[in-house]
Parts: sequence; C-alpha cells; structure tokens
Amino acid sequence: MSEPHDQSPPPAPTGPHRRRPRYSGRNPRRFEDKYKERQPERYPETVAKVLASGKTPAGAHRPIMVGEVLEALAPRAGDTAVDCTLGYGGHAAELLARLQPGGRLLGLDADPLELPKTEARLRALGHGAETLIVRRVNFAGLAQVLAAEGLEGADCILADLGVSSMQLDDPARGFSMKEDGPLDMRMNPQRGLPASGLLERLQPQALVELLEANADEPHAAYLGAALAGRTFASTLDLASAVRTALPRLQGEALELSTRRVFQALRIAVNDEFSALETFLRRLPDCLKPGGRAAVLTFHSGEDRRVKKFFAAGLSAGAYEAVSNEVIRATAAERFGNPRSAGAKLRWARRASAS
Repeated sequence: MSEPHDQSPPPAPTGPHRRRPRYSGRNPRRFEDKYKERQPERYPETVAKVLASGKTPAGAHRPIMVGEVLEALAPRAGDTAVDCTLGYGGHAAELLARLQPGGRLLGLDADPLELPKTEARLRALGHGAETLIVRRVNFAGLAQVLAAEGLEGADCILADLGVSSMQLDDPARGFSMKEDGPLDMRMNPQRGLPASGLLERLQPQALVELLEANADEPHAAYLGAALAGRTFASTLDLASAVRTALPRLQGEALELSTRRVFQALRIAVNDEFSALETFLRRLPDCLKPGGRAAVLTFHSGEDRRVKKFFAAGLSAGAYEAVSNEVIRATAAERFGNPRSAGAKLRWARRASAS
C-alpha cells in the first residue's frame, strides 16, 4: 500500500520578499541605480555603450596614459615591479602581462574597501601568490614593505596619484559634489577625521592657508571666513556654502573654486603631501641600479613636488636621467576619457651601479 501524499502547506518564508531594484532607464542618474554598469560581467553591452560615450562606468576605473607609463617603465620578463596605488588594477594588469615569465608585482593601496575587490580581479586573471603580492599600506611605507618582503629593490615603480573613479563615483565615500553623501573623503574610512570633522575644528586663518597650499585657491580668504568652524552634514551642503560665499563668481569659475575646496580638504584629510614627500625622498633607495620610476599627478601641488625631488635626485647623482618635460595624455585619450585631461607624467631612472 502506497504512502499518502504529504498535504501539508509549504513552510512560510522566513523574511519579507525582496524585489530586485527596478532599473531606472537607459541613463540612471543615481550611483545606486546603475547596477548594470557595476556588473560588467553580466551586462557587457551596457558597459560598452558607456565607454563608447567617453564616460567611465560607475564603480569602475579606466587607467590613464597606459602606453606612456609602459614606455617610461619599460617592464621586462623577470622584473620586479611595484604599483604603489593599485586602485582598480588597470595599470597593474598591464604590467603583470609584461613581467612574465618569471616576474612579479607588488601592489599597494590604503583603501580597505576597494583593495579586496581589485585583488580578486587580478587573481581571476591567473595571477597567484608567486606573481602578485598585495599589501594594504600607504605608499609612503614602500621601503619598509620591500624590506619585509625580502626585496632589495624594484626594477619598475609606478605611483598614480589620482583618486580612483570607484571612490569619486560612490557618494557614500564623500569625495565628490556630483551627488549628496556624507562629507568624509578618507581613503581609509577606518582612520582619521572625515572632512566634516576637520572643517569643524579649523580656525579661519588655518583654512585659508590650507586652501592656498593644497589647491592654489585664489579666493581662500573669503572661503576661510565663511566655512571654518561650521558643521556640514553632506557634500552638497558644503558645495552650496562655497557658492554662497562667492556671490560674484558664476559659471565655470565658481565650479572650479568649489572643486578646489573639495581637493584641498581631501589632501588634508589624507595627509597626501606628507605621504608623497616621504615616498619621493626614499624612492631612489627603493629602485635597483638602472631601475625606472613613473609618477602620474593630477594637480600642480603634486607635480611641483615630483619635479623638485626628481631634479634634486639628478643633481645628487641618485638618478642618471629624469624627464625634462611633463608627458600628457593624447588628444584622443582626453576625448575618450575626460578624467585624463589634467594628468601629468614624469619619470626618473636610478643611477646604474659604478
């Protein structure tokens, strides 16, 4: 005799049904709605359309001046290379392809949110522990990392000082005034004061000096008096306050000043100039004889420091050659990737052993 069929109802769901977010059209404005752009493996056609329009897909990053960087570094099979600012891994992937067989790359980044994603992308390309070493650390500590890994120096060292698109595009990181988000700007959200806390503590004259030193802001005196000591809940609150403080400016001039305020605060929050100077001071000792270094900068304060340290190293005999002029992105790259427009590349070559 057969057993009776179980007529009991199916178990009730353990939680509320979650509907997949509705895609908000061909050109969604909010970062959170751009889920197709943020899943390139599932929606390659959408990503291809974004790239063809000259834009960067949300949550992604397009490496800048790849050809020029590779020419400056001249990586060869068997070399040891360092990518000091791993970011999305675009430059690193190109370097790794040229280091094989027998070469390896040391990738550094201070961002605890993006670094695991980037490491996973590079591992998926087939790069195991023997070819790719990843460490979460600021590039100012490069010398200590090399020593800890038992490396006497590197053949190629790259430092791309730009803020990655993943950080700029995500309003939760607070780097940009494109969308509203917390006024944070920390590369490592687990350390230090956010930009909102810094503004609350600064006195007007200190903010004036910060805006002048970090962004060459011509209206620093007005902005220091208007912004210092105030509490700003979000990025758009700060952007609005900057515009209110400069009523005589309009259009692009006003937007430039607003962007310079964000730049100056980001540099201060992350102590970027101090880290850069420490890196540049120790860079010659991190290179093997004849080793090559390349640095991509995105504003005048960075470029001035790189130019100064490279020239000093050449005079002292630490370098045997440095770039005489900055190298810029081609017109075609600037058109296809507007974020490359402000990039400047300089290189240096360590003196060969005598």
